[in-house]
Amino acid sequence: MAETDQSGLINKVHSLSDLEIATLLCLMANQHCIIETEDEGLDQLAQELSLLASINFGLSTAVVDCSIRQSLDEFRREILVVNTAGKGQSVNDGASLAKENSLSRSPYASERTKSTSHSLPAIEEMEHQALAQVIITKNLNLASLQIQMQALELIRTKRIFTRTSFHTAPKRFLLIVLLSADKSSPRLKSHLNEQIFLSHYHSSEDGFPNLESDYGSTADDVESLSSVVRKPAEESSKGGPREPIFSNTDIETLTSQRNKTVISAEVKRYMQNITTFLRMHRAVGGGISAYATRYFDLLVKCLAPLHSLTYATPSLVVLAARKVYPHRIVMTKPENERSMQWGSDLSAVAALLEGVTPEDVIDEVIGMVEAPL
Repeated sequence: MAETDQSGLINKVHSLSDLEIATLLCLMANQHCIIETEDEGLDQLAQELSLLASINFGLSTAVVDCSIRQSLDEFRREILVVNTAGKGQSVNDGASLAKENSLSRSPYASERTKSTSHSLPAIEEMEHQALAQVIITKNLNLASLQIQMQALELIRTKRIFTRTSFHTAPKRFLLIVLLSADKSSPRLKSHLNEQIFLSHYHSSEDGFPNLESDYGSTADDVESLSSVVRKPAEESSKGGPREPIFSNTDIETLTSQRNKTVISAEVKRYMQNITTFLRMHRAVGGGISAYATRYFDLLVKCLAPLHSLTYATPSLVVLAARKVYPHRIVMTKPENERSMQWGSDLSAVAALLEGVTPEDVIDEVIGMVEAPL
């Protein structure tokens, strides 16, 4: 890649906001993320993410407002968009015998044959749709177990079955889970949470640049986004075709550079020490899994090319740790804290652990582990 092209690409990266960088990192890694914010900012954040996916990356989006009352069929219907030829998304052949065989092996096949709650026109409409390239789910943690497991299946298999057909995920596919930052809200189911690459907190005070520049919106005039579909930028711009800021070639270039990132033995040992100290911390009851370690390594490699580096540094390791582990760490209960096995006082342990958050644990571990020079 020419030096001028590389410089232009890095300049584009440096102009991005935190939300845009989080999205870019997920696209580079072909993984998915959690974005947290205050309850009152969820609708605005969903629209901001929809706009940045369209403007910056030229991707189609679907916004789904999840709740405990939402049915599995409603969830499947809301993550589909109108199928566009040439976008690399799935095209269904209703007469295909192979498709029928695939459906018969689906874990939802029996459910499809039993339920007849939706009309035939709605089913036929789904046959001519495809999965959105970016699916933004609000409050997925409040959805039923069936919907969260459907999201997990979509992440792992890159396909989804409907009553009459199946849809495969496009090459560029991203699931963004929007959650309330309220610590009292329920967590995602553990198996689904395990598949999330990184998490990021966005404060409403940081603003919504794409939303404000596109609509001049305020918190009082943001419309409901319970089921919003936005087409890619080149299709939705009223002024004619508009190229996304980051092309597929740009993302592929960054991905290629990620694969070439070198992690020295000293930095690798530093990463392993952080993982070990997190796992052994007295306030941690679980969550430091093999998946987390793999994503930790992957995020460090993704961050390097965004900083014009071909190797990993301790500062990138610290940044990656603060994005990979917060949503994974399970805080232990006082009665399960290790020192209770040797006669510690329960009230004293409870007082010690009170108010401790995953972020506090990560900061303490980073302060304890010596970084390589």
